[in-house]
Amino acid sequence: MFLGAYTACLHDKPLPDALRIMAGLGLDSAEVNSGGFLPAVHLPIADLRSSETARSDYLGLFHEAGMTLTALNCNGNPLDPDPEGEKQAQDIYTSIEVAALLGVGRVVAMSGTPGSEPTSTLPVWNVVPWHSAFLRIQDYQWNEVAIPFWRKVQSFAADHDVKVCLEMHPGNVVFNPRTMERLATEIGSTHVGAEMDPSHLFWQGIDPTEAVRSLGSLVFNAAAKDTRINPLSKVNGNLDDSFTLVAPDDPQWLSLGGPHSLSGWPKSSSWDFVAVGRGHDVTWWTGFLQALDEVDPDMAVNIEHEDRELDQLEGLRYAARTLLQAAGRTATDEGEPA
Repeated sequence: MFLGAYTACLHDKPLPDALRIMAGLGLDSAEVNSGGFLPAVHLPIADLRSSETARSDYLGLFHEAGMTLTALNCNGNPLDPDPEGEKQAQDIYTSIEVAALLGVGRVVAMSGTPGSEPTSTLPVWNVVPWHSAFLRIQDYQWNEVAIPFWRKVQSFAADHDVKVCLEMHPGNVVFNPRTMERLATEIGSTHVGAEMDPSHLFWQGIDPTEAVRSLGSLVFNAAAKDTRINPLSKVNGNLDDSFTLVAPDDPQWLSLGGPHSLSGWPKSSSWDFVAVGRGHDVTWWTGFLQALDEVDPDMAVNIEHEDRELDQLEGLRYAARTLLQAAGRTATDEGEPA
């Protein structure tokens, strides 16, 4: 099993420095952004597409650091009715192409969210269709948009022998094992499956370990990110609607492409993303890794650091220490900037 990190948490550092930091923490795997919501700061896409020498030199950076490039990541909304959706859809195809050229077998993505009808200009997440109008929206989103799009991606990914790993993320048509299985069945999937990120399953009340066992061979890749359920959850539940808009001149503003940005986190939240081990203990993570190992002993599990209470290196170090302990490996504390 590969244990590593998604380099987006070290986006302000040159790739060689980021890899040295990760290797110094005892990690051996790296996942690099290739488009979608975030720019590909650690992936020179044009050079890699055009030059075999550039590809060899690029992979040499990972070899020199004792790391393996296990996945590209282009999380975005490829079904967004805004024109930005077309760009993020193309990012998936480009990522598959670049992954194949590099000999990387995995691309992480999101399934996307369409509008409610062909004339929509904004995405609409529609998940509890107790009203017949919601069922009509669901039929349009799946039958007219999501299934045709992902059927084409499945064919392209199969042609390039690259597996696309969908993060089951609320706000997307695929957000839990049931919807993952539905999409895989509808498109006859061989190369579109799940990226098992437990953090988004925790706050849905899903046991990620049971989800791994349920999906089985549909699990292609995994993320290591934890969630802490806060006391306010008992009052308001976990469907927290208290996020806020962030102004473009705010230091916390983060573009997600086109007119969209990351929302401001609730001040009194029902749940928070935390470093691995700050929501669930080492024993839990050991069981999770064991379930993944049963699916694929060569599975890559990459840390995604989004803990707002710990800084860049502190959060990564904490997560690496917990993950390595859960895997029965020895962690180090050498992951300092070069």
